Amino acid sequence: MAIPVLVVLAAAVAAAGSAAPPPVAAPVYVVESAVDGTTLAARNATRRHAIASITKLMTVLVALEHADADDRVVVSAAATRIGESTVNLRPGARLTVRDLAIGALLPSANDAAMALALHVGRGSEARFVALMNAKAVRVGLRGTHFTNPHGLDEPGHYSTARDVVRLLRVALRNPFVRTWSTRTRATLSSGRTVETTDDLLARLPSLIGGKTGHTEDAGWAQVAAATARGVTVRAAVLGAATREARNADLEALLRWALAQYRSSLVVDPKRTYATVDPGWGLPGLRLVARAAVVRPTPVNRPLVEHVVAVRVPALPVRRGQRLGEVRVYDGARLVARSPLVAAREVGEPGALRKAGFFARRTWHHLTGFVS
Repeated sequence: MAIPVLVVLAAAVAAAGSAAPPPVAAPVYVVESAVDGTTLAARNATRRHAIASITKLMTVLVALEHADADDRVVVSAAATRIGESTVNLRPGARLTVRDLAIGALLPSANDAAMALALHVGRGSEARFVALMNAKAVRVGLRGTHFTNPHGLDEPGHYSTARDVVRLLRVALRNPFVRTWSTRTRATLSSGRTVETTDDLLARLPSLIGGKTGHTEDAGWAQVAAATARGVTVRAAVLGAATREARNADLEALLRWALAQYRSSLVVDPKRTYATVDPGWGLPGLRLVARAAVVRPTPVNRPLVEHVVAVRVPALPVRRGQRLGEVRVYDGARLVARSPLVAAREVGEPGALRKAGFFARRTWHHLTGFVS
């Protein structure tokens, strides 16, 4: 028979984090935790907004889905006419998809993004944009619509802070994006060196990926993810007034979000989680965990552990034999589970010990009845 026991893990919440998010000047932002999917702080997170070159995360993803990184692209005149942020492509130049994707991610080059789009779209920007929108639907970007591959302001080209965080999450599953979105510079196959537009790479060592953007409608925008101590958080800032304001807002949000979690020993092999009765008047049998389990846990919410163990184990019991389980919860979310095992061996008692046990129990009952 099993018995459940509920215990609040006070030790798991000994540290205290900052309860309130940092002040953010940007009109649109969101910061989310990959640990439990929680939205830690937000403002207008589902409002449609221009996203500028954050668009290029989708452009590169779609291009790499439909073309090999080593494919050669002949740059068309249409790609060279985009303007603003460019790598100064020339009509007729031959570059690899890899070079163009790096150009779209690091220096955020509009001509590189358009060259990728026209290559994959077989000369049609509209055909490529349709692929972008189809991908957006597949990955659940419900508040997003693209009209171009570069992100320059255009009616009908928009997303939301929540959607661009989801887009980054999807993009960072791609090894190419994960690698190149954290490089400060790269040398293309032509020998040309390009540099990133991401200032946070030099300010936040925990950054694992992101994309910047800036247009008149979008303001200064960026989406980024950071990881520390087994915790990953993602945030987006849209519509910041200046480049430095965007950097300050996003850095503060990411640092604060990481501080909302700590690494906790949620299953401790040195603890006794339950003591069960092996019967026959034998000493209680301690149940322990086989190994330590460390998980990132919120600093401002208590964890609850649920211990289930047999009431009376069948003898003999081997040391290390599984006789129960501990489960650790953060609300409804299962943080960890671990078998509970016997801390020592318990053998089957002999006939003499059993006879003595029955004699003592009979005497106890008789004296209790007389009294």
